[in-house]
Amino acid sequence: MTGSSRRLPPLAWVGLCLLGQHRIAGRRRTSPWSATLAGAIAAASLGLLGWAVSGFRRHDTTVDPLEPARAAHLVTEGAFGVTRNPMYVAMTGVLVSHAVARRSLLAFLPAVAFAAFMDRTQIQVEESVMRAKFGADWDRYAANTPRWLSARPIAR
Repeated sequence: MTGSSRRLPPLAWVGLCLLGQHRIAGRRRTSPWSATLAGAIAAASLGLLGWAVSGFRRHDTTVDPLEPARAAHLVTEGAFGVTRNPMYVAMTGVLVSHAVARRSLLAFLPAVAFAAFMDRTQIQVEESVMRAKFGADWDRYAANTPRWLSARPIAR
């Protein structure tokens, strides 16, 4: 077992953040408006996640974030043409949707913490491995595709 395989997977962090949001939001409940908006955000997030996973599957490469060295191909199209990390964007979106549903500004804190934690730990490890494995192809991709989201790729 490698050192990276001993860490918690990102989905486990999402679960912990959801529990934190639930605790922070306390007795706050959804309203028809918050449920509708949260449902739209969750649907878009889960759609992005599915789009990313299907891209990895089409290229027969791993979706295991704890073993990035097992990546067989650099996937740069589809969801990966919009963001280098569509799965983390999607997971953050699920957390945002839960905060919206519960109508709690403080419940956004775990979503922000999750994004910052993934950005500073998991993503840095993955990008280091991708740079070592795919070299100039990775460098071109990283130079043209945002780590998270921006209007730049949408405007192309």
